[in-house]
Amino acid sequence: MRYVTNLPSETKEEENVVIPVSDGTRLSARVWRPLSSDAEPVPAVLEYIPYRKRDLTAVRDSMHHPYIAGHGYACVRVDLRGTGDSEGVLTDEYLEQEQRDAEDILAWIAEQPWCDGSTGMMGLSWGAFAALQVAARQPPSLRAIVIASFTDDRYADDMHYMGGAMLSDNLAEAGTMFAYATCPPDPAVVGERWREMWHERLEATRPWVVEWLRHQRRDDYWRHASVCEDYGAVRCPVLASSGWADGYSNAVMRLLGNLDVPRRGLIGPWSHKFPHLGEPGPAIGYLQEVVRWWDHWLKGAENGVMDGPMLQTWMQESVPPSTSYEERPGRWVGEPSWPSPNVERVTHPLTRHRIGAPGDTAATPESGGATEPMTVQSPLSVGQFAGKWASYNAPPDLPYDQREEDGGSLVFDTEPLTEPVEILGPVAVDLDVSVSEPVATVAARLSDVAPDGSATRVSYGVLNLTRLDGGNAPQALEPGRRYRATVDLNAVAQHFPRGHRVRLSLSTSYWPLAWPPPRPALLSVYEGASTLTLPVRPTASPDEGPPPSPFGEPESTPPLDVTQLTDPEERWLVTRDLVGYNAELEIVKDRGLVRFEDIGLEVGRRARERYSSVAEEFTSVRGESTWTMSFRRDAWDVRVETHTVLTSDEERFFVDATLDGYENGRRVFSRTWNETVPRDLL
Repeated sequence: MRYVTNLPSETKEEENVVIPVSDGTRLSARVWRPLSSDAEPVPAVLEYIPYRKRDLTAVRDSMHHPYIAGHGYACVRVDLRGTGDSEGVLTDEYLEQEQRDAEDILAWIAEQPWCDGSTGMMGLSWGAFAALQVAARQPPSLRAIVIASFTDDRYADDMHYMGGAMLSDNLAEAGTMFAYATCPPDPAVVGERWREMWHERLEATRPWVVEWLRHQRRDDYWRHASVCEDYGAVRCPVLASSGWADGYSNAVMRLLGNLDVPRRGLIGPWSHKFPHLGEPGPAIGYLQEVVRWWDHWLKGAENGVMDGPMLQTWMQESVPPSTSYEERPGRWVGEPSWPSPNVERVTHPLTRHRIGAPGDTAATPESGGATEPMTVQSPLSVGQFAGKWASYNAPPDLPYDQREEDGGSLVFDTEPLTEPVEILGPVAVDLDVSVSEPVATVAARLSDVAPDGSATRVSYGVLNLTRLDGGNAPQALEPGRRYRATVDLNAVAQHFPRGHRVRLSLSTSYWPLAWPPPRPALLSVYEGASTLTLPVRPTASPDEGPPPSPFGEPESTPPLDVTQLTDPEERWLVTRDLVGYNAELEIVKDRGLVRFEDIGLEVGRRARERYSSVAEEFTSVRGESTWTMSFRRDAWDVRVETHTVLTSDEERFFVDATLDGYENGRRVFSRTWNETVPRDLL
């Protein structure tokens, strides 16, 4: 990372700005803008998230908002209602109130004397969701957006559900927000009201996972703020990015294919991070691209920002399996449009443990071939090396060698490749199947198998077979009846070298990445109509060599000065007890105690997740999320502790949660929840 201090515009920062919204609630903002904007108004860029501008995102904010401001923009970073130093309470994600507040904020910004009336929105994750969702509401001042790591489909392609199967991140991310939404405002900003505001948050909150569990099918709850319901509502230009290691790897291509506005897409090898901070590398000069985007769409500069390919993506080379990579070897490739004329969807038949060549005739009763189906009933241990749904690269959380997972799966391999193969886009598995239970799940994994047998997962997908209609009206399965099912795997760009094999693995469990069905099920897969479809792209000539990067070196303004007072801790531990047959995955992410020198505040964050099961008892699975957040300055010492446990039997989910607030070491708030939610064919 190159830190830049000499920028075109000299800037100033306004640390605590109050923005009133229409119901009288006062939201807290931080503003960076050129000194010249006092006399010469400039366009403004909004980032709108719940992660505490004064401390928890202050370092990251200091790296990109002053940089963009130094190129002639007013940057406004706002804490959502009920978070940081903003008034009110936050009880769920992407509420109608949140979006109305955003419209009020944009109107307020556009009316400021330092703003010329044009605005943009940008963000990563929640901030990207907010920008895309608000763009669909068409506020009059919003001219363009820049979004990273997001989805346009809150039900089918978010942290909650995949293919109608519930993800463990439904619990993990609920645990995160259970903690963040109950943190206090800073007395140095809001004064003596801090305690009243804090207790209002403590009283109003609840375990977010309960609400998410109450919506197990695609209903109006998920349709709200899912832009895929009406792509035509987005009327402003969109610069969209994500990473292949992120859980949000699919939406960039969907936006490119469905929006009817100027748009560009960028997908690197990264986890859930901004591209200029991208891990695994290579990171890129993303902020330079963002400034070019704003210069064109907010200032009218003719700078060629729309020249070149619509989609630029990192074509990943083959690598040995690992839970973490510093760099992913590969090269940048470009596509003129999406879907791309350079990508051909090639369908391969699935035969007895083989992925056939396109056009091969699979065995059928009519052809005199095998008539008995291929079967699998996976142990709960399949999935322990799956990694996280969305990699954060801390702790190392990518999938490990898939050979042990494949031992409990139905496996199909190609012959060793005689020529390299490259794929770009989503992968699909079409299955002719039957099952032994009314509720069953199938997980599909695509792997790159090296000559030594090591298997690196390339992509995966999960389907709850009761959701064959997409989750609108689930239907119990009739045991023994044959169904047509399509498992959609995440989009990817991957190079398979000569001599390697492409492997498809099917399993009936994928715990703890996905919550298992109520009972183990036997899956039968029939030849003749079961296929794997790959998005094949022509490979580069070996004589060409890698093309030069189209992006500059990552750069930003220098990060805020902080002091690490205690060491961070990261842990990803899989254990198995072969006496009691207990298995557990423990994840620890402790940021340690950090002092923000500019405001004299010490902040601690520790998260611990545990996922356990016993033998093959599908109702023994248990997920647990524990958070501790602490804030200390002089005589002010506040701590929040949250604990959420999710279990189930064959008919119900059980949520047991606690919330405790401490002031100067004394517990001043405590609440317990014991909630039950019926399973809806899940």
